[in-house]
Amino acid sequence: MSYKIWPIGKVPKEFQRPELDQVREYGYDWKDPWDVVDMFEQEVAKFAGCKYGIALDNSTNGLFLCLKFLRGLTDTWGAPDSVLIPKRTYCSVPMTIVNSGHKVEFEDIEWSGVYQLKPYPIYDGATRWTEGMYEADIGYQTVSFGLKKRIPIGKGGMILTNDKDSVEWFKMMRYEGRHNDVPYIEDEFGLIGYNMYMTPEDAARGLILMNHTPKENEDSGGSYNCIDLTKQEVFNV
Repeated sequence: MSYKIWPIGKVPKEFQRPELDQVREYGYDWKDPWDVVDMFEQEVAKFAGCKYGIALDNSTNGLFLCLKFLRGLTDTWGAPDSVLIPKRTYCSVPMTIVNSGHKVEFEDIEWSGVYQLKPYPIYDGATRWTEGMYEADIGYQTVSFGLKKRIPIGKGGMILTNDKDSVEWFKMMRYEGRHNDVPYIEDEFGLIGYNMYMTPEDAARGLILMNHTPKENEDSGGSYNCIDLTKQEVFNV
């Protein structure tokens, strides 16, 4: 088999993902591919009933950033040692609680679609997708675009919030502390961040799928389809 070396960033059209071209057919015109991420954030926020959306590579990282952000606001929220969640949820949630510097505690409650990471005003809404789904009010709610969700991009998530003051922090933290509108060689990094951003192609797929998904949907998960994590030895240390 022979291989051809393409110029950097110049993959032939037939090997490129098609979503950025396809999304134009739905009325989303753009000049810079990153504009599509902004459009997706705005559409999801409007759909959910909040002011802002911050697109990420997955919803678990959204919870992680919310925990890190609020843990740093000790003058406002304090810094609790433990975070309380339902014992029946997806395993990445308690793992990210531990990775954010907290201890995890479990409670035996039933839930569907959304639950709180107590005592923080953070809500895991990974299994809810229906119009007006935002419940956090003054806090933060995540949504998931995994393969088993209502908008199955494949992987992806978003933080939903009404808190304008946190939005720029989240956007820099997801993108290695960079400013999205400044070329790399000209940027003055604002923070020590993470690699957690959503690609324009994934955002375009999200916009396309939103145009083919009902506005009202039943929750795709809850305590009823999750295992009891207190029986997992890894969480009992």
